Amino acid sequence: MPLRIILAGATGWVGRALVPAIAAAPDLELVAAVSRATAGTEIDGAPVFATVEEALAVPADVLIDYTKPDVVKANATAALEAGLAVVVGTSGLDADDYAGLDAIARAKGVGLHAAGNFSITATLMKRFTLEAARYVADVEIIEYASAGKPDAPSGTGRELAEALAQVRRPATSRPVDTVVGLPQTRGGAIGTGAHEVRVHAVRMPSFSLAIESILGAPDERLTIRHDAGSSAAPYVAGTLLAARKVGGWTGVRRGLDMLLD
Repeated sequence: MPLRIILAGATGWVGRALVPAIAAAPDLELVAAVSRATAGTEIDGAPVFATVEEALAVPADVLIDYTKPDVVKANATAALEAGLAVVVGTSGLDADDYAGLDAIARAKGVGLHAAGNFSITATLMKRFTLEAARYVADVEIIEYASAGKPDAPSGTGRELAEALAQVRRPATSRPVDTVVGLPQTRGGAIGTGAHEVRVHAVRMPSFSLAIESILGAPDERLTIRHDAGSSAAPYVAGTLLAARKVGGWTGVRRGLDMLLD
């Protein structure tokens, strides 16, 4: 039997690329879609609903969510409560949000997979940064996105910073609470104490999404950068890989890298 998919955000940037990819996959079936703008119609033969709650009336196995930061947590919660596995491609949730979703997923015996970025090359950038941070103490993140992006940092930046905070060595840079002038220009902090990671979010026209980790040591510096183009194609394969595998565990797992080992 094909894996039955509900796609939330089906008419969005990534959602539009996922629809034909799901249709082309013999082991996947789009059974329902969620899009407020086109509710009451069909996409590739699947009914379109205004909300995830309405779409859950259709028997399904996995919810894929590419919606907005203000609704993704409620969507994931509703799907988990209904016994569906969930793949989250929407940014905006933090570690506390995922801790709450993990408790629901474990209580229901289902899995949730979330990634700040489902691109293979972005995942490699994260892996290389984590490896470098084991040897170079000072690391900061600069991430860039379009002027209209509602969340800062992006899911990509947040996921990388949270992972770095777990493995990085204590920083040698001046503590932010001793900085004079405008300490907030040192960026936002993810993590705690000497292991926190400073993240700087740039929001300007012309950017799709780019992120760089800068690692500095005396008299040398390493920059690892990923730039995304204007197409959603890089995120399709990773998202569908997560949809195929998320039924294999209970609770929340984060990062596309854990699916590539």
